[in-house]
Amino acid sequence: METLRREGKDNPLASANLLSKIFFCWLNPLFKVGYKKKLDEDDMYKVLPEDASERLGNELQWYWNAEVQQAAKDLRPPSLTKALVTCYWRSYSLIGIYIFIEEVLKVIQPVLLGKMIEYFESHDPTDDAAIYEAYSYATGISLSTIAITVLHHLYFYHVQRAGMKIRVAMCHMIYRKALCLNSKALAKTTTGQIVNLLSNDVNKFDEITLYLHFLWIGPLQAATVTLLLFYIIGPSGLAGMAVLFILMPVQAIFGRLFSTLRAETAVLTDDRIRTMNEVITGIRVIKMYGWEKPFAALVDEVRRLEILKIMKSSYLRGLNMASFFVSSKIIIFITVCVFVLTGNMLSASIVFMAVALYGAVRLTITLFFPFAIEKVSESLISIRRIKTFLLLDEVVPHYLGLPVAEKEYMVKIEDLKCYWDKSSLLSAILGELSQESGVVKVKGELTYTSQQPWILPGTIRSNILFGKELNPQKYDRVLGACALKRDMELLPGGDLAMVGDRGANLSGGQKARVSLARAVYQDADIYLLDDPLSAVDAEVGRHLFEECICGLLRKKPRILVTHQLQYLKAADQIVVLKEGQMVARGTYNELQGSGLDFTTLKEEEDKEEEETCAMSLSDNSKSSMSSLSSSQYSLIEGAEPLPAVVQPAGEESRSDGNIGLRMYVKFFRAGANFLLLLVLILLNALAHITFVLQDWWLACWASEQKRVNVTEHLNGSFPLQLDLDLYLGVYAGLTATSVLFGFLRCLVFFNVLVSSAQTLHNSMFHAILRTPVHFFDVNPIGRILNRFSKDIGYLDSLLPWTFVDFTQVFLQVIGVIAVAAVIIPWILIPVVPLLAVFLILRCYFLKTSRDIKRLESTTRSPVFSHLSSSLQGLSTIRAFKVQQRFQQMFDDYQDLHSEAWFLFLTTSRWFAVRLDGICSVFVTITAFGCLYLRDGLDPGAVGLALSYAVTLTGMFQWGVRQSAEIENMMTSVERIVEYAELESEAPWETDKQPPPDWPKTGSITFDRVNFSYSASEPLVLKNLTVVFTPREKVGIVGRTGAGKSSLISALFRLAEPEGRIMIDGFLTSEIGLHTLRQKMSIIPQDPVLFTGSVRKNLDPFRQHTDEDLWNALQEVQMKAVVEDLPNKLETVLTESGSNFSMGQRQLVCLARSILQKNRILIIDEATANVDPRTDILIQQTIRDKFQDCTVLTIAHRLNTIIDCDRILVLAAGRIQEYDQPYVLLQNQDGLFYQMVQQTGRAEAASLLHTAKQSYHQCAVRWECWLRLRGWTRALSAGVSLMDATMEQKT
Repeated sequence: METLRREGKDNPLASANLLSKIFFCWLNPLFKVGYKKKLDEDDMYKVLPEDASERLGNELQWYWNAEVQQAAKDLRPPSLTKALVTCYWRSYSLIGIYIFIEEVLKVIQPVLLGKMIEYFESHDPTDDAAIYEAYSYATGISLSTIAITVLHHLYFYHVQRAGMKIRVAMCHMIYRKALCLNSKALAKTTTGQIVNLLSNDVNKFDEITLYLHFLWIGPLQAATVTLLLFYIIGPSGLAGMAVLFILMPVQAIFGRLFSTLRAETAVLTDDRIRTMNEVITGIRVIKMYGWEKPFAALVDEVRRLEILKIMKSSYLRGLNMASFFVSSKIIIFITVCVFVLTGNMLSASIVFMAVALYGAVRLTITLFFPFAIEKVSESLISIRRIKTFLLLDEVVPHYLGLPVAEKEYMVKIEDLKCYWDKSSLLSAILGELSQESGVVKVKGELTYTSQQPWILPGTIRSNILFGKELNPQKYDRVLGACALKRDMELLPGGDLAMVGDRGANLSGGQKARVSLARAVYQDADIYLLDDPLSAVDAEVGRHLFEECICGLLRKKPRILVTHQLQYLKAADQIVVLKEGQMVARGTYNELQGSGLDFTTLKEEEDKEEEETCAMSLSDNSKSSMSSLSSSQYSLIEGAEPLPAVVQPAGEESRSDGNIGLRMYVKFFRAGANFLLLLVLILLNALAHITFVLQDWWLACWASEQKRVNVTEHLNGSFPLQLDLDLYLGVYAGLTATSVLFGFLRCLVFFNVLVSSAQTLHNSMFHAILRTPVHFFDVNPIGRILNRFSKDIGYLDSLLPWTFVDFTQVFLQVIGVIAVAAVIIPWILIPVVPLLAVFLILRCYFLKTSRDIKRLESTTRSPVFSHLSSSLQGLSTIRAFKVQQRFQQMFDDYQDLHSEAWFLFLTTSRWFAVRLDGICSVFVTITAFGCLYLRDGLDPGAVGLALSYAVTLTGMFQWGVRQSAEIENMMTSVERIVEYAELESEAPWETDKQPPPDWPKTGSITFDRVNFSYSASEPLVLKNLTVVFTPREKVGIVGRTGAGKSSLISALFRLAEPEGRIMIDGFLTSEIGLHTLRQKMSIIPQDPVLFTGSVRKNLDPFRQHTDEDLWNALQEVQMKAVVEDLPNKLETVLTESGSNFSMGQRQLVCLARSILQKNRILIIDEATANVDPRTDILIQQTIRDKFQDCTVLTIAHRLNTIIDCDRILVLAAGRIQEYDQPYVLLQNQDGLFYQMVQQTGRAEAASLLHTAKQSYHQCAVRWECWLRLRGWTRALSAGVSLMDATMEQKT
């Protein structure tokens, strides 16, 4: 376990002065660094103590624990919402002071604006007092603008930080809970669901804190504005406010609908991510079965349903956003209509004071208030989902880890009864399974090695030390005892070599030995060893048993679960289990004396220990990578060392510089053709032109009314009337047009952008399915899942909303400047330098902002990877009692992400406060410019210019920040496109199609084949030439790293081999991958089942009848098991097929192969992890059902391949021997002979006897075959039978 603690830079905020905190000046040094170079993790500031994950998590956990205890006393379900409110209400309430003062100033500002316009309406050049008063109003407008700017950003900084704290605390609690889940709880949840809680649900806390205060600010501000309007324009103001209040419940309904859709979407997102997790984890098997299409169809269907919900919610958002922008037009229209139709005269001061007041309250009522309702609804859904998870059952450890005298170490079990699919003895001892009755007592420290080795990303040394201090002498002894010294010598970097996610660059044997070394190094009192010898060959297994289990650990109590009966003689006591019950106990001699025959022990398929390990770890990773020679010593003199095949990827790649125009074009083109994009551009232009024209027409109307009033006053006896029908008719037409275009553009925009998200998701997923398997060995699951969860989440919801918002704001800003320039043309003079400052500032900001956003993305991935790894190794983590250490690692990963997130928040505020500063200057120039050029200015024009200028504050910086946010979120598009353009393996189908019944005979020829897993990796098969004849049964053996699994990978073209591989005369490189792979059956070492029905796991293409499926299950003795399931063939399996034990899963894989009826069967160490009875069943089924097939068997257990027709012995990627087993055993210098001898004298004798029997049976068969065909002269001529056999075979 690598330490993540690093000496980061001290956070300058801790020592910043008040002014620096208000204007975020403490960030200036970071921007200087970011402008000069690409930022990396070392440039980030340490989190402040009050933002640290451990502190925040412990605090919220305390409140949650108190709430759970109180709820138990009150006999009610606990409320997570109550715990959150209790923990954070004080600090969050104080932040409300900022927004309260800001909103008060926003209401005062329109009054000052109205007073200033009144001056222009009654302009008297000789009245100096009026001029000074007008200047005081201008000063008030300027100062209030500056104050609003400061308060606004202080508020949003503090609420965003509060949201970050809640999210971090909740993530801490979720991970802490995940470490405590028991078996039943793990069956109720999935890795995908937990990832979704951490990636999507907790993000709602970042959002809700932004708007929650508006739930009380909104109504308060609305009431104040209503009173002011009533005072200024009488009952007409109430008409406008009535429209505003009608919009509130409408938007509340939108909010509720949105939350319902969000809940439905979250379930589908969970399902998609869980399926993706299974696909990525089992990708090697999916590729070898040629099952990409059914899995693609499965994910596509879930995604289709998900996108339907997302599209509906996006349309709701579109209507919501459109109603926000058009509501002001409708409100002003209604107010003006009522005002003039009730006989009042329109004046600029009244109109634009009302416009400004509506503008002040509109943002709160029609945007922030509905957002608050929407986010509360969403957050309650997320809180409910998180609460359900937090209330899942926890494991209750019942052993005593107290120091005891050496002689008192013990494990005592009395009348134990546990319930699960099958009970597990070791899991019961560890406290992993809840017991119904009986007692398990443990005195002393336990340690445990699981049957499926669990490797944590990091160095090999960190995996062995597992948090302990390095003791060189002890460490060296452990490496020797676990046969790892030779591996360390050959690995580049030795024990400091990095291993990837799930130990991707280690072989199965190496992972098993590293896992065992980890347990041995812990120096515990009692050792629970769950079949650690099954994944290694006979020689290494013997070494581990003698040097480690009976050597280094000889003075410790050890409970060893094993299927390898040759080691039973060394046991002090043997416990025989059958169907969950102990049927015998005693020493080897005692059990032999009792008449127990060890060779025919009818143990339940796959001892329950395997069941539990498989369920807890859910590690279905396959390592068919060839790696290093696994032995401490090499049997082949001069064998060249093999370098490690796969080096795990280091940091996640992140691109530099701007997001290019190409990426934007790709994004939009993914969702629409050029014609639709042109329509979208026109809609946006027309919508905003009508927006501005409506206000311009109102200003003209007010100015014309003033001229009419002045003329009437001058003429006295000639009353003039405006053509009300004309002005009102045009005004109504413009309003209706702006509303129509406003709604249309939002709906079309959202449709295009969500369609883009759908297209890009599909492209990425299909590219992932098509990419070579090497990609999955060098990229952790968390990294890939991050793109399917977080990045796709951005494209689905945040990016479309941000794009639409930015477009609308951008067009409004252009409208403001255009209107101001038309009314006061010289205002363009100061606008030009202000624009230059803005462009320089934006460029300066974006150089740093982009890096920070990318750092935020890359520092987020390790959080998910650590969670995924922890869930796989849960039983190991708990057995070693390192939960606290793993929690600390998670907190460190969270703190690293918080460093990037905190900088992302604060740098955004740094930029925003400066942009609003530019806007404040613009407002000041406009206000004082109007007064300076007061002669000849219409009150309507002044009102329009000033009311527009005031709206620029906040809106301009928001638009620019949204543009930066778009660019930041476009990194998600960039990351998705990167995966969508991954290198693709060969086509699934090609024009060259073999006959439908190909292969007829199943002959396989390797002709000078070289093979490596990628172009940058060394060869793992070298100049391999071998022929497997039709119907031949060939065993493939060799040390770890010899190239056994690589030979299979080359046959399946998991990477493209050099040379020629032919099957029945067809060159495999010329036919499609699916054509090739679906014509060969494979039973993998680690059986992989997927969530879905039993039927779907057996027959994903639905090519077989029910009768076929039941017959296949009958052949592997699984029919009764499936018949006992609730829905039989339609029973849905849980994640990774954990309803079944490992042995049962292996039998299901065998049933798949029976159904396929292919002429070629590959068995990749399929019986390494099963008990002898299941092994015998699998071997017998293979002999019976596949006698007409060519069978290639990779095996560690020599007894499973000793009766094969021939044995292929590999070493260092080359063929060492290839002949009949009995013939090979005659060569005492041969590698196969030495491997047999290392199994022990008795086992070696048994193997020799079986080989001899098989040899003679083969001879008899060939003699009969020759006689039947009249080939007796060959026999009578003195040609030996076996020579004839070899000749005939050749």
